[in-house]
Amino acid sequence: MIYFTADLHFYHDKVIKFADRPFQNIEQMNKTLIKNWNSKIKSNDEIYILGDFTMKGHALAQEILYQLKGRKHLIKGNHDGFINSPHFENCLFESISDYKEINYMNTQFILFHYPILEWNSFFRGSIHLHGHQHNHADYNLQNLQNGIRRYDVGVDANNMSPVSADEIIAFFNSI
Repeated sequence: MIYFTADLHFYHDKVIKFADRPFQNIEQMNKTLIKNWNSKIKSNDEIYILGDFTMKGHALAQEILYQLKGRKHLIKGNHDGFINSPHFENCLFESISDYKEINYMNTQFILFHYPILEWNSFFRGSIHLHGHQHNHADYNLQNLQNGIRRYDVGVDANNMSPVSADEIIAFFNSI
């Protein structure tokens, strides 16, 4: 299975207030995000993190990555400087890129941390997945109602959990 997520911001206490997350502190947030991730993701699942995993350095990034199931790919966001540390173990990710296009079940997914107005195969049914904005679920519903095949995979828009490619395809086929 293929999953997507973004904007986890592990160890970032200010994101709780900024994004109106339902946590008392970063320990509770980190624990819940890890639990939600591992309850969905199996060891052989592919998971694409569309940026902003943590901004707290390579050691804390590695500590969390070792706890998370799945084959992890990083699409870099604006808060992923930890990957530039010479001490970061790049092997914790299957791939690291700025942008990626993948095909799954005859659907093309365009992966980028930032939302864009138009993307490759925009007029041929591709779906643009992004994070960055810390939207809530109503953003994705509004895009669906407006016929825009753009989806925020961030935890704030998806019940603090990764979302599967199948769930996203079903979401856009629901109209």
